[in-house]
Amino acid sequence: MVRELQLRLQPCDAFNEQTIKRVLAQDWAVDERTITCVRTLKRSIDARQRNIIVNLTLRVFINEQPDEPLFRQITYRDVSESPEVIVVGMGPGGLFAALRLIELGIKPIIVERGKDVRERKKDIAQIRPLQKIDPESNYAFGEGGAGAYSDGKLYTRSRKRGDGEKILNVLCQHGASPAILSDAHPHIGTDKLPAVIENIRGTILKCGGEVHFQTKMTGLLSRGDKLEGIVCGDRSFRAGAVILATGHSARDTYELLFSSGVRMQAKGLAVGVRLEHPAQLIDQLQYHSRQGRGKYLPAAEYNFVRQVEGRGVYSFCMCPGGSVVPAASAPEQIVVNGMSPSGRAGQWSNSGMVVELRPEDVEGDDVPRMMRYQEKVENDCWLQGNRKQTAPAQRMADFVNARLSYDLPRSSYAPGLISSPLHFWMPPDIVRCLQEGFRLFGSQKRGFLTNEAVVIGVETRTSSPLRILRDRETFQHVGLHGLFPCGEGAGYAGGIVSSAVDGELCAEAAAAYLQTGV
Repeated sequence: MVRELQLRLQPCDAFNEQTIKRVLAQDWAVDERTITCVRTLKRSIDARQRNIIVNLTLRVFINEQPDEPLFRQITYRDVSESPEVIVVGMGPGGLFAALRLIELGIKPIIVERGKDVRERKKDIAQIRPLQKIDPESNYAFGEGGAGAYSDGKLYTRSRKRGDGEKILNVLCQHGASPAILSDAHPHIGTDKLPAVIENIRGTILKCGGEVHFQTKMTGLLSRGDKLEGIVCGDRSFRAGAVILATGHSARDTYELLFSSGVRMQAKGLAVGVRLEHPAQLIDQLQYHSRQGRGKYLPAAEYNFVRQVEGRGVYSFCMCPGGSVVPAASAPEQIVVNGMSPSGRAGQWSNSGMVVELRPEDVEGDDVPRMMRYQEKVENDCWLQGNRKQTAPAQRMADFVNARLSYDLPRSSYAPGLISSPLHFWMPPDIVRCLQEGFRLFGSQKRGFLTNEAVVIGVETRTSSPLRILRDRETFQHVGLHGLFPCGEGAGYAGGIVSSAVDGELCAEAAAAYLQTGV
């Protein structure tokens, strides 16, 4: 017999299958040995009250063993002799576009400007000692995209257009823990996601796809209004369609596309800072306990959203037990982001704290103006950081009260911090909204607004500053047949799962285009 039920348990009981079996046996007055297997379908933590509860949705097997696998597996076919589609970029949009093309019997040819995920890690490790960024291999560029070394969070609110559950199953098939299928806020971790990415690449190559690292797109090959391929330096690639999945930081690619006549529009984004607290403090605040999370609970998360002066001020990409990392993609920039390993056991917790910015907020009417705004803020931050990757920072309460911080708390940010009056040199409208937002968050959660926390500049890469226009039905660029703008870089996704879903949709649209030519 198989039963599905919902259960609310104390944390000490909720994460151990044997304990759950014991609770169920007592409730049902049955022999515990008859409960042969318990599978957790959904798990979430209710921390609204002092008595923390874990909500579980379970599938319980009584006197029988499960005959279905933990996750759905997809069979990928050999496509080495099949029609070809070029995929530009190897982040989640490009990787899942390539996998979906293989499912549909099409050979993907992937070109990626950066290095493979392991060589990329070596370049990232050099940022601290060298205090500079490799413009082709960094936290933004390379195999796996911006998400590979910035946490691997898989939570998405988007349920409209694609199968997010399938994305999670594919990740499990390639080595991710099946726990991501049940957790309310699934997360792989920066220590484990690179191996998953390598396994996906292995599937693509095994099925006959091609992967070309350190191969940067430098031009388009078109005839009239039809795209025929791309140029990469002294090489060219020709195929029936091109899926463009370059990520939100490929500014030189945006310039190339704009000069080539690809139609785009300015897009809203969010700009702000990274806010870092001691993890123990966040655990204490969120779990209503001086002991913090204790033995059984995970590192605590938070989510804040308020309206200030008619625009959203909110937390973004919260990383419990994680680190703040240098995420610039070119010289003379400082950009910060956050990441967490799978265990989330670090001393600090951080989050982006950002302010909504609309195209009409930035002077001018030119398409790249939001990108120029990003560049200006990042360059100002670099100048304040002594023209290195040492990030300008300020204690949180000092920032709110417009006071210089004469010293700074310890931080996870490896290149180092330098005390700086962010309230003075950052854009005044951003500063004003952040200051009021922090006051509101502090009144909502007493103890959150504190000088134990540090504000680190700047967080600017929340999303793409441009949208490449595409048809709603065919997913093709509105002016160039055969070009399929995809994912976060094209302005149609925000995060790993939504980018992966968009990659699959673009792959399906490209397959249809190959068949019909329209």
